[in-house]
Amino acid sequence: MMNPQHIDEAALRRRLEQTFAFGVAQLAGMMAKWPVAKPAPIHTENGVWFRPNFMWTDWCPGFHAGMMWLAHERTGDACWREAAEAYTRKLEPRKFDRDVHDLGFIFMSTANRWHNLLADGDPVKQWLADMLATAGTVQSLRWKNTGEDHYIYSFNGPQSLFIDVMMNIRILFRAHQLGGADELYQRAVTHARTTEKFLVRKAGPRLVDGDGKVIHEAIFNPELGEFRNLSSQQGYSPFTCWSRGLAWAMYGFTDTWNFTQDPLFLETAERCAGFYLEHTPAHGVPYWDFGAPNIPNEPLDSSAAAIAAGAFWKLKDIGETRRNREIYRLAALNILQTLTGNDFSNDPSRDGILRHGVYHKPMGWGVDAALMWGDYFFMETLHAVLADAPTNAP
Repeated sequence: MMNPQHIDEAALRRRLEQTFAFGVAQLAGMMAKWPVAKPAPIHTENGVWFRPNFMWTDWCPGFHAGMMWLAHERTGDACWREAAEAYTRKLEPRKFDRDVHDLGFIFMSTANRWHNLLADGDPVKQWLADMLATAGTVQSLRWKNTGEDHYIYSFNGPQSLFIDVMMNIRILFRAHQLGGADELYQRAVTHARTTEKFLVRKAGPRLVDGDGKVIHEAIFNPELGEFRNLSSQQGYSPFTCWSRGLAWAMYGFTDTWNFTQDPLFLETAERCAGFYLEHTPAHGVPYWDFGAPNIPNEPLDSSAAAIAAGAFWKLKDIGETRRNREIYRLAALNILQTLTGNDFSNDPSRDGILRHGVYHKPMGWGVDAALMWGDYFFMETLHAVLADAPTNAP
């Protein structure tokens, strides 16, 4: 159980700055091996960045380019902006990709970051707005509209509702803000409500129940639309909580509240945050699945911790959570204090920034590795914390 205590924030801030600088150096070292013309890697293998021949979908290039935007935003270095622009421009054709549920991952970390840096009236800003609006519209076409419960379906098909898609409906909200149809907003809200209904559990008598416990997948009849059963692709079982899925839910429902101000989504994010606090070890990094059978002899997932830290940092600034502000703030810092230690980061002899992540334990993919999304969300959270004014008080 996490029990965040007072932290020497001045010392931690120095360590966060050092680790961000380490991350920038590691990213620079990738440039020659992974140039703009080459597809992005997914995870490390034996300490070296690796792109497998077989992948479910190509969902990671936005994280690679997104880290370049973070490097530019933090350092002001024009070289990073030039690289980030080049890697982002390469992604433009993906705005038409009908085969993935990950367009939010690809474009919110790249085109959206670039768009936010530009002044109104800049023609490039309009080009990026059009890119984001198109990507959001295309993502919305993965719409299961049979039965009573509707959602953006996963790459597995219309029968499949994934928790991961909570991170990708952000592109629908953003597209709507940039002039997209009202239907985009409504589909994103409906998807979030369906996800809360089926994948985020409440306390109850069944093994699957528990406040804030998150299930990876729900299966529906694609023809008639009714719910059939719970499932998991990357967790241990349909009855346990896959830790990265929990982190996706924490972050995704928090952002959904920011777009909608709907109390249901904030309450859901807080339920998920409570589960994380109650069930994660004191150092703040969860095992790959909270119900894995051989804990404590199971791999930790540092990528889940990095995503959760970012969610905690966002939650601390929401007015309705003010009573929990210090708990969430210290939770984020507690996680970062662990992840910036030498056990998890700051090893220049290996590729990547954040070690000890888990991609897909059942398939044996990227276990105890650096992961492209783990590195991105780690750097994003470091950047967010460093951008806030330093403090030693609530």
